[in-house]
Amino acid sequence: MDIKEYFARISYRGSYDKPDLATLTDIFQHHIRAVPFENLSIHCGESIELDLEATYNKIVRKKRGGWCMENNHLLSWVLKTLGYDVTLLGSKVYVPEYDAYADEIDHLLLKVVLDNKSYIVDGGFGMAYQIWQPLELISGTDQPQTPGVFRFLEESGVWYLEKVKRKQWVPNQSVSTSHNVEKEVCRRVYLFTLQPRDIEEFRARNAHLQTAPDSLFVTKSMCSLQTHDGVRALVGWKLTEIKYNYKDNMDLVEIRILADEEMEKTLKEKFNVTLDKKFVPINTSRLSLF
Repeated sequence: MDIKEYFARISYRGSYDKPDLATLTDIFQHHIRAVPFENLSIHCGESIELDLEATYNKIVRKKRGGWCMENNHLLSWVLKTLGYDVTLLGSKVYVPEYDAYADEIDHLLLKVVLDNKSYIVDGGFGMAYQIWQPLELISGTDQPQTPGVFRFLEESGVWYLEKVKRKQWVPNQSVSTSHNVEKEVCRRVYLFTLQPRDIEEFRARNAHLQTAPDSLFVTKSMCSLQTHDGVRALVGWKLTEIKYNYKDNMDLVEIRILADEEMEKTLKEKFNVTLDKKFVPINTSRLSLF
């Protein structure tokens, strides 16, 4: 594992000799624009391992993406290598279908302490809820970013992340987003505590999420990548491209349904992903990811 090889993978050419907030933000943004959030391995008959070297080989050498336990595990290694104070945290993701948070920890994120301030760094959520900059860990303060306004709320040691959404303009209404999207102004994202975690604590959940019949990751194939002005995502056969703040506090959402023969080319051209094995797309869950 070589930090310079990682930097080449994310096209980062900036300095990294001073572990400050500006450097952290720059590296983080290069990562989320180069490394997709994706679960394609599950739908190619591959298993997702929590071994750091396996994750490094997959993301850095094979130019693939990964889900939170891969992206943030790799990012923790990168940031520790550069001298940052990094702690692994576990969160429970909000599931709108059930209006509830997951029963068990199912998401890995990072806490980074800089100049006596704590920041949440999460390069593994993907879709339209992916943060673009480290979020300062303070309760009740709006933190505007290009994707929207994020904020933390803290109650009795439990932290909640939510995102205030913009309106969406969908020119192609025939393949529109889910029925509740227009009504939803603020989306809860996840809750977490500041209890430090070890990667071993995620091993059972990592296995469960890629095998359980009702797991979102089993019922949906997904690949999303942040761009300079928005996000693109392939969920099942649906390609969604969002341009943030296109006009008057409104996001432009363009949706297209792909044919099977377009999938491989789209993954390569839109996400820079080339798969080793046969990919079988799926989307049987009604849950909206936007």
